[in-house]
Amino acid sequence: MLEIFSSNTFHNITLPNVENKQNNPFLDLNFFLALEDSNSIGKGTGWIAFPIIAKDNNETLGFMPVFLKEHSYGEYVFDWAWAEAFQQHGLNYYPKMLCGIPFTPITGPRIYAQDIEVKKILIKALEKILKDHNISSCHILFPDEKDHLLLNESKWLSRHGVQFRWENKNYNNFDDFLATLTHNKRKKIKQERKKVKNSNVLITKKTGEKIEIEDIDFFYKCYCNTYREHHSTPYLTNNFFHRLLKTMPEKILLVEAEFENEKVASAFNIIGSDTLYGRYWGALKYIPGLHFELCYYQGQEFCIEKELTFFEGGAQGEHKLARGFEPFSTYSNHYISNVDFKIAIEDFLSAESGKIHEYSNELDDRKPFKKSNS
Repeated sequence: MLEIFSSNTFHNITLPNVENKQNNPFLDLNFFLALEDSNSIGKGTGWIAFPIIAKDNNETLGFMPVFLKEHSYGEYVFDWAWAEAFQQHGLNYYPKMLCGIPFTPITGPRIYAQDIEVKKILIKALEKILKDHNISSCHILFPDEKDHLLLNESKWLSRHGVQFRWENKNYNNFDDFLATLTHNKRKKIKQERKKVKNSNVLITKKTGEKIEIEDIDFFYKCYCNTYREHHSTPYLTNNFFHRLLKTMPEKILLVEAEFENEKVASAFNIIGSDTLYGRYWGALKYIPGLHFELCYYQGQEFCIEKELTFFEGGAQGEHKLARGFEPFSTYSNHYISNVDFKIAIEDFLSAESGKIHEYSNELDDRKPFKKSNS
């Protein structure tokens, strides 16, 4: 008989055996354990682990990475206005429930099960928890299309967004990719790369056992500097990245830049089965073009070399368009317990959806490829 369990930790749980399990490294249990054991989530962070498990005779058949949230930081799907509206009407928006990957706007399975009936049971279990504990809402962020459609069928509200992704169209080398672009875009990329080369910057890519502890420490120094420059505070601890290096070394690509015998910048990427995910970067010295070189061009070359199909550069950034990244749709689904607020938010999402559709069409018109290759 199928039973639903919840926990306050990602320890001592197992994930279901699902066909696409290896496709998304952010659903590796080691990723969640690194977040938890490094105190990047947990007490004092506003991210309280609340994974939900479906079991039958001690076999895990379903899993949802759920959290209790005390704020809306680190989500990349913005609902601050909703929280403010609740507060203005004397209602509590927090704590809310959230299903997603902390600090990671990456699309993937969110209702993690092989059997669709198990998925439906997990959805109903979430709704019951909201009702039983008088919780304002639950938000499922960046589900893949299958989970998004299933949640739509379950009458959850739907929200659309746009991100940018580069596709490796069986290129033999970087010049093959450049040849698909318009003259102006191709020229600009060549100029950017030439500036970096002429600056005598040495660039190194490291994966797996080639990455040293000192490399992670330097990357983290760069990572923190990026937040300081934006007058913000890092979400992730140094220990988180060290734990990933220890438990998932083969999933890490570190791109480093050296200038005058000193490291000056570093970019941290996660490697999936068919996709490279650009996650974090930072620099201690400004060098023209270095950001684009480390964060985009080196990743594109890595995908070509390793025959990876996609390179996702993270949230936002229309400037990615000029570097060959193309827009694609992202989704989120929302269950609002209060009926009046559900209607109001549904109206808001309907209007927002029209604007997102117009924005997507505009981005399609601005793709940098030659017309013959469109």
